[in-house]
Amino acid sequence: MSVPTEELKLEIVNAATGRTLGGAAPGADGVLVVRDLPEDGPGPERWRIVPVPGGKAQDDPAYVIRDAGGDKVLDLPAATGGGVRRGNAVDGRKGQRWRVVPVEGGAGLHFIESVADGTVLDLDLPPDPDEPHEGDALVVLRAYDEAVPSQRWRLVPAGPERVSDLVLRWTPSSHWNGRRSWRLAPSAALRPVPGAAPSFSDPLLVLERFGSDEAAGGWKSEEGDRPPGGGTGWWAGVGARFLADTAGEGRDSVVGLKPAKGAVTAAGRSDATFADEERVLHGPGTSPSREDLWTLADLTGGGGAPVVVVLAADGVRVSPRGADGTFQPSGGELVLKAFGHGPKAGGWLAGRHPRFLVDTTGDGRLDVVGCHDDGVRISLQDEQGKFATPGDEPVLKAFGHGPEAGGWLVGRHPRFLVDTTGDGRLDVVGCHDDGVWVSLQDEEGRFAEPLYVLDDFGRNQGWRSVREHPRFVTGPTAGGPRDLVGFGPEGVVVSRGRGDGTFEPSKLVLNDFGTAQGWTGAKHLRFLSDVTGDGCPDVVGFGDEGVWVSHGRGDGTFERAQLVCRGFGHDEDAGGWRVDRHPRFLADVTGEGRPDIVGFGGPGVYVARNLFRRFRTR
Repeated sequence: MSVPTEELKLEIVNAATGRTLGGAAPGADGVLVVRDLPEDGPGPERWRIVPVPGGKAQDDPAYVIRDAGGDKVLDLPAATGGGVRRGNAVDGRKGQRWRVVPVEGGAGLHFIESVADGTVLDLDLPPDPDEPHEGDALVVLRAYDEAVPSQRWRLVPAGPERVSDLVLRWTPSSHWNGRRSWRLAPSAALRPVPGAAPSFSDPLLVLERFGSDEAAGGWKSEEGDRPPGGGTGWWAGVGARFLADTAGEGRDSVVGLKPAKGAVTAAGRSDATFADEERVLHGPGTSPSREDLWTLADLTGGGGAPVVVVLAADGVRVSPRGADGTFQPSGGELVLKAFGHGPKAGGWLAGRHPRFLVDTTGDGRLDVVGCHDDGVRISLQDEQGKFATPGDEPVLKAFGHGPEAGGWLVGRHPRFLVDTTGDGRLDVVGCHDDGVWVSLQDEEGRFAEPLYVLDDFGRNQGWRSVREHPRFVTGPTAGGPRDLVGFGPEGVVVSRGRGDGTFEPSKLVLNDFGTAQGWTGAKHLRFLSDVTGDGCPDVVGFGDEGVWVSHGRGDGTFERAQLVCRGFGHDEDAGGWRVDRHPRFLADVTGEGRPDIVGFGGPGVYVARNLFRRFRTR
């Protein structure tokens, strides 16, 4: 587990005994012990891990371990051979500074090392490990020994503190113009935010189509490769439903992919509703395949109407938008005989070979990038809109499915194409079993050998799968470098980017949205999205009770989660939404500049409007 920051209260538990760190009997001069806690007794003592201000060693930071219930801190023994104690904080005192060192191969375990002399926290236990020991055990300092289990500690964050916005509901009305009105309803389940006003409305059914119920079309979703709000680089398969700006006018429409009809759409309106008419947007062509992948993108970066791009059996096919709003020709025009799922186009498989549509060079034009068995392959787009045929050899013999390229698996190892250095060229970032690897692109378009930059966000640190533990590389905050953000076993973990292709040590910044708090990939969706329009990514989670938002502060930390919408959740009271049947998105369907919540439920399409402009929540 990543080292938590000072915001989080946590228990410090000895791995060998399962007992928690706390104070000895009164009058023991602050001496610390580990003890069992009876069920009917007092709760465990809690601590905060506070980085030392102005610390120079970013890769080996020092911390002060502070009592969460007071002002005292973890301190060296008062006398040689004595027990570690809790003392008054003294600025600059070296004996109150500690390093928290992860145990290699022991997910979630740490050594706690004194900066003063390099000794580590241990227990004063009998020398015979089979000899039973009852009662409290004194906490002492000893020389580091990797074979001693009592020197290993587990940091257990306290349960998340959650609050609730007020809820804004529709109410039946008999206005002369037939409009529905709003009313405020207090939350009954959680403590509301003081002075809060609603940030999202309740869900409203706006279109009785594109739903999983038979009456709404009987749509059966297939897992796609897409971010929650769309964007370039995502792909959709047969049966998918999503939102896309089909006309390049800044307004999203509903789009769905039908096996026989191709892409069908319901046009978006500026009032967060959609036209009831379902019309064909792009025909399937003469030989459609369920293995085809589909997207909409502005290939030239000129801000005009997007084109349909299809990864077909024979390669990449493109269809521009016509005057009638449809995309022709059906099935697309073949522009690149590569990156397709047929053998003549490379035999690219969705379950093995991720493909991206991104601007790799900074010239505004989108290129095709894919990770095949033998590594990374690229087709650059030139000024005439032509795609170059990839060479016989990959541009980077890494990040591929085959063992010679690292054995990267789609379901386990997320890969990203992002600019980590600010030079306008995209680099490759991947999270493998052992941690994070980065390959930088130089001015000539060459990719360097991957560099191992961070021992977190991998399976060895408890991140089991892409679905269970989503990971993201965020956009720059206030012009700064990109950060790594992930929903890990214990909560939200952040590693700040340094701007040179490397990342600072990861930190657990929010004890929520993780598997320890009951969030699972089978039941819950978790995204990053700027819901307030302040330029900082926020955490958005579709949980049991509804939609939770944790506002980003812009410094790599997040506020405590708020329940902002009592809909789109897994519980029946929140709509009974299911991951495998009901896709949900964050997209601006009103044109007000902030994302709304759009979900494809059983009866059709639901929208919860973002009310941040109308009702300030912070």
